[in-house]
Amino acid sequence: MVDALPQSVLFCCDHNAVRSPMAEGIMKKFYGTDSYVQSVGVTDDLDIDGFSIAVCKEIGVELSRHRTRSFDEMEQWGDDLSSFDLIVALSPASQRRALELTRYFHLEVEYWPIMDPSGLGETREAKLDAYRQTRDQIVAQLIRKWGPPRAEEEAQR
Repeated sequence: MVDALPQSVLFCCDHNAVRSPMAEGIMKKFYGTDSYVQSVGVTDDLDIDGFSIAVCKEIGVELSRHRTRSFDEMEQWGDDLSSFDLIVALSPASQRRALELTRYFHLEVEYWPIMDPSGLGETREAKLDAYRQTRDQIVAQLIRKWGPPRAEEEAQR
């Protein structure tokens, strides 16, 4: 049994450069505009990772325009954590930060143990394979949670 799509989801990881932007982009592609989806990192000290861009492009997800941001920046820009129905943490550090920031709100924080592919693999192809594994873990979690992707036309309405 799959869950109903929440109205808003925030994905978070360590730097908002690999896992959380992948999850944001894939969720938007799979489920369209039925949910407001954003991503954030504990810090934003890195740019979007090129390998993340490459492996998401393979499945039709565009990440090259993604700009990283931290929890602190998100709040400075006016996005209130309490406006999200669900926060999905993709790393232990982001789970701790999300729980710390939401202790005064009635918010659900879920932890999805998604592999961090950065630093794995010696060759370009080995690195791409590691990033594909991470992408595929995210895809599997999304489908497990909210069901198969919607048809393109239905997702875009």
